[in-house]
Amino acid sequence: MNELAWGTNNDLNDNQFYNRVEDIRFISDLLKSSKYGTSPSILITGIRGVGKSALMKKVQKKFRDENFLVVYIDLSSSDAYQKDEFSKEALIELIYDEIIKECKEFGITTVDKKIEKYIKTHDVTLKEIVNIKGYPVPFLWTKKNYKKLANFVMELPQYLYEEYADNINGVFLFFDEFQIIKELGDDLTDFLWYMRSFIQKQNNVSYVFSGSMSVKDSLIEEIAGSNGAFGGRILTIEIKPFSHETTKNYLNDKANYLKFTDAGFDQFYECTKGIPFYINVFGNLLPRNISLDALSVKENFIKVLPILAMHFSNSWFRLNLQEQKILTALLDDSLNRSGIAKKLNVTSGAIGRSLNRLLDIGLIEMENNIYYMPNFVFKAWLKNEYKMKGVYPYKSI
Repeated sequence: MNELAWGTNNDLNDNQFYNRVEDIRFISDLLKSSKYGTSPSILITGIRGVGKSALMKKVQKKFRDENFLVVYIDLSSSDAYQKDEFSKEALIELIYDEIIKECKEFGITTVDKKIEKYIKTHDVTLKEIVNIKGYPVPFLWTKKNYKKLANFVMELPQYLYEEYADNINGVFLFFDEFQIIKELGDDLTDFLWYMRSFIQKQNNVSYVFSGSMSVKDSLIEEIAGSNGAFGGRILTIEIKPFSHETTKNYLNDKANYLKFTDAGFDQFYECTKGIPFYINVFGNLLPRNISLDALSVKENFIKVLPILAMHFSNSWFRLNLQEQKILTALLDDSLNRSGIAKKLNVTSGAIGRSLNRLLDIGLIEMENNIYYMPNFVFKAWLKNEYKMKGVYPYKSI
């Protein structure tokens, strides 16, 4: 019997993966041109949970099987990011580490590259000469040179292709959770332009950037806008939720033990909005082989909200009180800045930093100077918390 994949699993097998045939074909056709010296840069966008990482994994496996060197770089796996110390230096080190890892798995010897990296990325000077038992011993000290390191790492993919052209058909760098790059702050714009300066000169290396970004995310403008670093030089592909029909076909194929009435399925689709993460998690938690009408689906949705909203609840408890109050002010209404300030009984200028942070981490969006919360599950979780406890969970216990 077929089973739904869990929403946390991005590395899906052929039985678990569903749909996206056209997306995979389109992206693959674009990337194939790298073999002939025409390398596209691609930005894959879409809301959290829509299946971007699973799609990327599928494309990566396809090209690994065709002798392409495919480097997967998950920015969220950076030790520096996990410690809130993310920087351009940490990002360059992560890129290098993942390139070396992929080379080893591919069978490319890279020991000489490690030595070359050390020589190229360190300034070595003579600190002093110390007399030890009558022998003069030179003591050296090293100082890491970020510019040399960064240049070396950014040039390495094209160098690897040229060095091993008989073995590999091209080099792909897949950047996942790329929205994390916003944590570079003031260094963001300069770093994107720095990347572009190398990418545009590489003929057999393609870059694919993917992250949880809606089409309104400010990062997209930084990357692909008319004045962005890659403006006019990057192809933007939005991965959209499943349609009502696709969702129904998916569940019939993978989870025919879920017995929806027509109204029950309509309620299920309303609860999940066709987003694969919510479809899979909610579908796995629903009772099996019993009739599911609209009311029972809605009742079960309320029960599993803490699980569906786990990512957002974790983010919620890392916010300060003002940021939390901005979100609760936006639960029922989209507001401009002065409207939010009025609800919080503060001046408009007092909430600028909080608004910017909430925009940066994707908990709110802005259109025509109107702010709103885009995620329906997050909103539903907060409203249900208030309904059950009579107060929003401003503090974690």
